Amino acid sequence: MAKSQYLECGKIINTHGVRGGLKLESWCDTPQDLASLKKVYLQNGAEYKLHKVKKASVFKQFVLFELDGISDIDTAMTLRGKVVYADREDISIDEDAFFIADIIGLDVIDLASGEKLGTLSDVLNLGASDLYEIKTANGKKLIPAVPEFIKEIDLEKGIFVSLIEGMLD
Repeated sequence: MAKSQYLECGKIINTHGVRGGLKLESWCDTPQDLASLKKVYLQNGAEYKLHKVKKASVFKQFVLFELDGISDIDTAMTLRGKVVYADREDISIDEDAFFIADIIGLDVIDLASGEKLGTLSDVLNLGASDLYEIKTANGKKLIPAVPEFIKEIDLEKGIFVSLIEGMLD
């Protein structure tokens, strides 16, 4: 599966102030990760347009951005609801970590039997740990993304799991 150069990292949910400020919902590990970016991209059709970040700060669980070229509330209003992207080269992650975008679509495989159980269709963050949504022959199932169940993630081979009996019933 080809890796996308641009990764979703948040969504513009509102304006902030009258000088073109934007309020974003962060989809990064922390709002600080999003606020640390020096440039972001907005998609326009098949193109990704670069916007330099003039100023960014964290406010509660949100990120406030000021972007070059957006200096009034009317322009900022047109961006509400848009997804903000980062170039994967601009985000540093640990060597053993991965981007969620890179594991969506991987096969989920039972470690003991080698049987394909389904395909990872989404990663949900609802609190204590992420939940992996697995598309199976019997519909979508959820697996907590914890070491007790997720034994190995190999970006080439798939996600190897060890589940308790009845977990996918």
